[in-house]
Amino acid sequence: MRCPFCGGLETRVIDTTPEADRQGVRRRRECTHCQRRFTTIERPIHLTPMVIKRDGRREPFDREKLLRGIQIACAKRPIPAAALERLVERIEARLQALGKPEIPSRQIGDLVIAGLKELDEIAYIRYAIVYLGLSDLESIRQEIDNLLQARAREGGPSVGEG
Repeated sequence: MRCPFCGGLETRVIDTTPEADRQGVRRRRECTHCQRRFTTIERPIHLTPMVIKRDGRREPFDREKLLRGIQIACAKRPIPAAALERLVERIEARLQALGKPEIPSRQIGDLVIAGLKELDEIAYIRYAIVYLGLSDLESIRQEIDNLLQARAREGGPSVGEG
């Protein structure tokens, strides 16, 4: 493991703990050259499928691209970064669990839209405008009405309370 401070190749592990999600291992390390400490997170590499875009192009699944898209939808919303990371991890795990070599981008979008709907309604609407192609005020209003009706059925807070 290369030291991020001095570039030295000799480090020693001081402490090892499993990640809370049990998907990896957190290691506290110390560089034997500069004596500075740093943390690494080790996760297994799982094969993720190729993404089939709407126009038929294929590209490798890009976790960071997915996270950036979700972050844009969640901009200026009171959503912790850890919640966005967990959403991306859940989506990535679902894709890997499918075991398919290729997956349509639409299926990934469906997972994102479902996750955002649970996480934050405003972020959901922002994402839905682009993803569902809501191109006019009437279609956006209809989607908001659907959210409000679903919330009322579930006994959630009414307009102005939440």
